[in-house]
Amino acid sequence: MEANHDMVADFKGSIPTDIFSGLTVALALVPEAVAFAFVAGISPTIALYGAFIMCLITAALGGRPGMISGATGAMAVVMVHLVQEGNAMGAVGAQAGVQYLFCTLLLVGFFQCLAGVLRLGKLIRMVPRSVMMGFVNGLAIVIFLSQLEMFKSGHTWLSGPPLWTMLGLVALTMGLLTVAPKIHSKAPGALIAIIIVSTLVNLVGINTETVLSFMQSNGGTGLKASLPSFAIPQVPFTFETLYFITPYAAILAAIGLIESLMTLNLVDELTHTHGHGNRECVAQGVANFTNGVFGGMGGCAMIGQSIINITSGGRGRLSGITAAGALLFFILFAAGMIEKIPVAALVGVMFIVVIKTFAWSTFKIMGKIPKGDMIVIVLVTAITVMHDLAIAVLAGVIVSALKFAWDKALQIHAEDWTDERGHKHYKINGPLFFGSTTQFIQLFDVKNDPDEVIIDFGGSRIMDQSAIEIINKLASNYMRLGKHIHLRHLSEDCTHLIKKAEEICEVNVLEDPDYFVSVDNYRKYQESLSANNDTATA
Repeated sequence: MEANHDMVADFKGSIPTDIFSGLTVALALVPEAVAFAFVAGISPTIALYGAFIMCLITAALGGRPGMISGATGAMAVVMVHLVQEGNAMGAVGAQAGVQYLFCTLLLVGFFQCLAGVLRLGKLIRMVPRSVMMGFVNGLAIVIFLSQLEMFKSGHTWLSGPPLWTMLGLVALTMGLLTVAPKIHSKAPGALIAIIIVSTLVNLVGINTETVLSFMQSNGGTGLKASLPSFAIPQVPFTFETLYFITPYAAILAAIGLIESLMTLNLVDELTHTHGHGNRECVAQGVANFTNGVFGGMGGCAMIGQSIINITSGGRGRLSGITAAGALLFFILFAAGMIEKIPVAALVGVMFIVVIKTFAWSTFKIMGKIPKGDMIVIVLVTAITVMHDLAIAVLAGVIVSALKFAWDKALQIHAEDWTDERGHKHYKINGPLFFGSTTQFIQLFDVKNDPDEVIIDFGGSRIMDQSAIEIINKLASNYMRLGKHIHLRHLSEDCTHLIKKAEEICEVNVLEDPDYFVSVDNYRKYQESLSANNDTATA
């Protein structure tokens, strides 16, 4: 019953809207795939196969209906080094690097599927909001900068009439894409804009860069190709090969999953729905493994195309399946038509994506959020632009975690008093963990305290081994002076944590409302309590 419910939810969007949206996405996938192929140093056909396979499998099996996957720049940047080293390992002119890439994708798929099976997708919950904002801002800038390459003819920047023609067509595309949804809310604005601008250019005979001329100026040929065919990667299956590809596979798998899960979170926010991260991990793995045996480039989720799909009304799995089917149709039968599309029309669509991707609210919250969060946003944005998304997200999470630990470390403090029996009480407030141990031990006056010291953890928690070790050290300091400390009001899990540490430090916990740590002679303590009670009675 649950599976049926999921399937209904997956296809609850409008079928016509999903189809039109899918067609728009397919058009946007073509130049991106071609551009990333040149980045990776492989044939555009391999990238187009990769985009088709990624898009189809993740749309059908993934954990986020409406999200689009394909060949991506983040992975292409790593692939270029893999291909170059692979070519050096093979015979001269054999182009062995591509075969090593296919073999690596098999291992990438295994790692990603394993991550899904081990339910590591939930780790994306550890990504703070500030990292997410930096991620989308950086990605918007990266998409914008990648589109600037389209303003080149060969390797030379456009100037004069060609530049003004390009800018005019880009502006026209953006205007049509903005106006169309206002005329009809469900109108596929991007598709309408591409069709109108393409028709105008071809009917009037405007001289501007097209998909075909763009490919040719970058050393490629036309789009037309046959169906991808099954083939085992032609590499020696030896330990040396495994040693070579494993580091690349691990990096590619991590980059693919981080970018895919971050995109999934963003689409969740845009659609006010909830995707399934672990299922997406498995789908990404299956898609990359399939790329390895069918000669595709591999890839991961694409935030730009995903936003095109969502903003065009694509919500169900049908939108992604349509995009994949249309892309394959273009490759097999309609290459001539797609090759005539002006690059300016596709650039205009991507510029709208940039505008909708960037978190403009960043400027509104400046000065209104903690400085640490603002630093994280700027840091992640900068690293995303200068390096890649995976490093940026990891750096952002690490900095956010360190900031959180620092803030929590400063929260620990104590209230102290001496009762009528002369026993010193310390009531601890705030968490005790590796970051707060130094502050914690400074709370006590070991030299001047009485013989019996009671530490009340009613407002605190013992979090890790560092906390246990610092308590043991504190107890040792007191015991050297013939004094004892006693722990009170530990929660059940904290008591369990201390008991587990008995083999690595001097800990002695009793099942009693009062808990004792590092007290070697419990009998003496009982005798002292009895003597105090007798005195009070007398």
